[in-house]
Amino acid sequence: MASSEDILLSAVLNLLSAFAFLVAFAILRIQPINDRVYFSKWYLKGIRASPRSSGAFMKKFVNLDCRTYIRFLNWMPAALRMPEPELIDHAGLDSAVYIRIYLLGLKIFVPITLLSFGVLVPVNWTGKSLEHIEDLTFSTIDKLSISNVPSGSPRFLAHLVMAYVVTFWTCYILYKEYHIITTMRLQFLASENRRPDQFTVLVRNVPPDPDESVSEHVEHFFCVNHPDHYLTQQVVYNANNLAKLVEKKKSYQNWLTYYQTKYERNPKIKPKTKTGFWGLWGKTVDAIEYYTEEIEKLNKDEAIEREKVMSDPKAIVPAAFVSFKSRWGAAVCAQTQQSSNPTIWLTQWAPEPRDVYWDNLSIPFVELNVRKLLMAVAFFFLTFFFMIPIAFVQSLASIDGIENKLPVLRPLIQIEVVKSFIQGVLPGIILKIFLALLPMLLMAMSKIEGYTSLSSLDRRSATKYHIFILVNVFLGSIITGAAFEQLQRFVEKPPSEIPKTVGVAIPLKATFFITYIMVDGWAGIAAEILRLVPFVIFHLKNTFLVKTDQDRQQATDPGSLNFSVSEPRIQLYFLLGLVYSMVTPILLPFIIVFFAFAYMVFRHQIINVYNQKYESGASFWPDVHRRILVGLVISQLLLLGLLSTKNVARSTPVLIALPILTIWFHIFCKGRYESAFMKFPLQDAMVKDTLERATEPTLNLKAYLKDAYVHPVFKGVELDRPTAIDDEENNPLVATKRSRRSSKPHSEEGV
Repeated sequence: MASSEDILLSAVLNLLSAFAFLVAFAILRIQPINDRVYFSKWYLKGIRASPRSSGAFMKKFVNLDCRTYIRFLNWMPAALRMPEPELIDHAGLDSAVYIRIYLLGLKIFVPITLLSFGVLVPVNWTGKSLEHIEDLTFSTIDKLSISNVPSGSPRFLAHLVMAYVVTFWTCYILYKEYHIITTMRLQFLASENRRPDQFTVLVRNVPPDPDESVSEHVEHFFCVNHPDHYLTQQVVYNANNLAKLVEKKKSYQNWLTYYQTKYERNPKIKPKTKTGFWGLWGKTVDAIEYYTEEIEKLNKDEAIEREKVMSDPKAIVPAAFVSFKSRWGAAVCAQTQQSSNPTIWLTQWAPEPRDVYWDNLSIPFVELNVRKLLMAVAFFFLTFFFMIPIAFVQSLASIDGIENKLPVLRPLIQIEVVKSFIQGVLPGIILKIFLALLPMLLMAMSKIEGYTSLSSLDRRSATKYHIFILVNVFLGSIITGAAFEQLQRFVEKPPSEIPKTVGVAIPLKATFFITYIMVDGWAGIAAEILRLVPFVIFHLKNTFLVKTDQDRQQATDPGSLNFSVSEPRIQLYFLLGLVYSMVTPILLPFIIVFFAFAYMVFRHQIINVYNQKYESGASFWPDVHRRILVGLVISQLLLLGLLSTKNVARSTPVLIALPILTIWFHIFCKGRYESAFMKFPLQDAMVKDTLERATEPTLNLKAYLKDAYVHPVFKGVELDRPTAIDDEENNPLVATKRSRRSSKPHSEEGV
């Protein structure tokens, strides 16, 4: 295991790395040539001009003002200066609430840390239990843990009391934060400008009808069942192949524009290109003629595919976006069952147009449960078979184990610097590499499951990632670490000693998690603000691929905050803090540094860099709340199991109440607040509708919603729609193409 010297070396290396990243960022961000990398959000909003557009040639690339280098850390107070209401207007509620997760960590752990250092650290340090256990390797840091308290000692009363304090304080802060976020969400929705998704419902699993098309069937159903509020609808086309052709044509048009511009600047030389991949190999041809011909071919293919999609009934999937005359009408439809058969005419709030994941709308509804089952099985095997590399990583934390298995490396390992690096730094780095490859796979699995919005894909992927981290990084590190480090004792000692050995090993794993926090939470967050990979990619694109202003705009786009990865990573720190606050409090200051540093860094990134690709109104908060409570329950159960190995007989009935109280608290909060994140109050909907009718009496809502949910490849194309009934309330009968079927039972619509 890592000694206190190893931890010190790791701390020094990671602090130096973090400082180097911060200095590099402070210098790079003030260079005009990097302005689009570190202030990309302001460019995308169109309110920042490039400093390279005017001035001397040298000043277009390098900042020659020495005073700015002296104030190179002024970004820190600037990141904290923007008030939260202004931050919501600037970046959206999702981003503002995400930042509050880091603030929540500080609210929970700063008081707990002060109390733990005042109570538990002295109790643990003076226990002196580890000194009396033979053949057990421990460090100075381990003497600050609960393992140093003798079995059966009355000192454990302090840990029992601390468990209750941590539980009640965490629940209190979570309750207050849930109330604040709920209020923020309701105020945001009430003050939000008009958006298409406020009036629109996504309808899935439309039942087939032999006499009507999907579009006519949807029109008929909602005219009958929502006659006073139905406005219009847009069926969903399976246009995935057409979208690929359109995207390919855009790329070719971009290349054509580039070569035409190049030729206009130098008419003496006709630009050439190769017909192979990215123009790197193949036959050399005239670039302008080649791309002109390719675009003409794609135009023909696109026209054929477009006609196929619009004329083939099979290209229309049994789903539609249905819009209503009011928010109240949409809320009633989205939040009620439409048919006596609960498997058809399924309604849910439509995501905002930019949040729609169009590829999954074409998946037949009957396939969704099968897909989810297959992905659940695949995720199970991925999660539990990933324990093998985790076990290998943990084995690196034991120098003795490496020397026994690979004696040829013994001379190298005996070098103090190498030994400290292996135990203090390498395990965290290798684990970080493993985890970096995982999110892409989890997102692909979520897409296969068929979720129809980017926000739901992010939330589902975050759930998978959280479970994976919980099983592999946390539980896997403890279990496999104990097995590797204590294998000799498992073999030599009687079975009755195994629970005690595992109980001692759990707090001893704190040293590994301290190194991980420093690698991921200190140096990793500093690397986030430097944006080294986006920095390199932007300049490569700007040098070799940017051909037009549109290209430059695309190269400037930094993307959005990756919620599906970053939020589960935060949950690991909550879990570690809650578990080790009662076991090894020395870990808590490292976590506080992470939360404080990350809060400042991500606030800066959200203000200046990230451009959120959708706005869900903080709909992810119930997941955040639930995962923190899961971590709290795990910490209580682990403490319960640990004290059972310490001969504290009365601890079990005292501690068993904590998980029960925590679960009750979760149920209470769910009933009190979660509905605000799932449903839209009819009262609020009516208020907004009334105000809108009073302030905009001539609003043509149908024109506003006409193309809101048309597939992007059909924008600007007139689609066939059934003739709408403009005055349904004055027409007792609704037009239909159904033939008389007196022998058949009534349909599900009740018509």
